[in-house]
Amino acid sequence: MDAPTSLPLALARHTLLARTREWTNLPDDELRRRAVRAAGDRDTLALVSLTTAHLAHQGGSGVLTSRRTIEAYELGARQFLDYAAGQALNLLRPGRHDAQSYVNHMLAAGRKPAGVQLKVAAAGALYRALRWAGATDADPFRDVRVPRDRTPGIVKRPPYSEDELADVLESADVQVKFLLFLTAHAGLRISEALALHWDDLDEAARRVQVRSGKGRKARVVALSTSLARAARHYRRLYGPGGPEHTDGRRTTPQDHVFRYHHPMTARYHAEKAFQAAGVPFRGFHAGRKYAGTRLLRQIRDFGRVAAHLGHESVDTTRRGYAQLAADDLKDDLSSW
Repeated sequence: MDAPTSLPLALARHTLLARTREWTNLPDDELRRRAVRAAGDRDTLALVSLTTAHLAHQGGSGVLTSRRTIEAYELGARQFLDYAAGQALNLLRPGRHDAQSYVNHMLAAGRKPAGVQLKVAAAGALYRALRWAGATDADPFRDVRVPRDRTPGIVKRPPYSEDELADVLESADVQVKFLLFLTAHAGLRISEALALHWDDLDEAARRVQVRSGKGRKARVVALSTSLARAARHYRRLYGPGGPEHTDGRRTTPQDHVFRYHHPMTARYHAEKAFQAAGVPFRGFHAGRKYAGTRLLRQIRDFGRVAAHLGHESVDTTRRGYAQLAADDLKDDLSSW
């Protein structure tokens, strides 16, 4: 049986479908006319709307595309359109150097290759939408080259240390503390944690059911002893019938674990706790990296760590989420 869809998620999908139909309900000739006019007028609002419509209609996930993905593509499309306006580029008939020049412009400005790749993906999505609408045949980003960044992600954006997490947990309120436990012990993404329902938590069996993982993949995650203990304490306060659950101030559906459901709201509350502890906030992913690194050093099995973090590829875990100590082989080499 499919997991129930939360009200905010259902509304978001309905809104995305409605935005898509603003374009898909048009006859082909009208769709082309509006797209050509938007490109000629450099109408950023219309062009971003067209990009979103195509992504939600023809993209791999369709109307199930996550809000964060939509926001990232919309931002990237706007940034390319701003650049194109500043360079007086012809959107429908771009020159053969225009796309690579955009890449080089971002690199020269100090953007990291990984970030540039994301901006290229968004600009490419804009041109896929224009081709879909029949406004152009141009595919300028097909052959662009972005240099590879060979520095592992875990080096560029390291995990929190044991001491850092301990200091923050002392300063955090109950909700932020439990949220950090879910990221740093269960290795949940922030979106996965905020989507949890009460019946997803099983403290007795020490496991949590993730129903809305990346790519809509569900998984069961084991809970550490301290996380299971924190979950029991949290449920007594905020669970159905608890004093904080019935105080009349909840703004999320009653079956949700957290009062707030948007990552930016969670970030706001977490940053206050980190600031109070004197620890720089490096995002919730640094908690996932703590989980991956600590677990890898304990079990030395990238496959099991990848499963815990919900990674489809072990390479993802190896590149950016788990790191063995530099002298990991010291004991193994001691008898040589």
